[in-house]
Amino acid sequence: MQEKREFIRLESLNLLDYQIVDDHGQYAAHSMGRTLDVSEQGLLLESEQEINNGDSLIVTIGLEDDLIELLANVTHVVKSDKLYHAGMKFDEVDKEGERVLKKYIDAFLKMFGTPDK
Repeated sequence: MQEKREFIRLESLNLLDYQIVDDHGQYAAHSMGRTLDVSEQGLLLESEQEINNGDSLIVTIGLEDDLIELLANVTHVVKSDKLYHAGMKFDEVDKEGERVLKKYIDAFLKMFGTPDK
């Protein structure tokens, strides 16, 4: 199967904290989950909390010794048993967020090599 993503996604298991934000900018739900993969442009989140396509999230994720907060929009959701797998694209990544994500991805590539696209 041909990979259609512009950026390589790396398999990654990181715990994260997130808040769902409603259309008025108010926090609608707060929960924890974990990343199943991550790239410079988005991630795949696994959570027990219901997440819907089109939701906006503020995601706080720890990569190595750094914590970053990212705004993301959910692009697709698959429900499996009691878990939700939500693919999301980052809306805004500041310079510090870019630095941390690139550092993480570079370290991963050094350890495990480049995955097939």
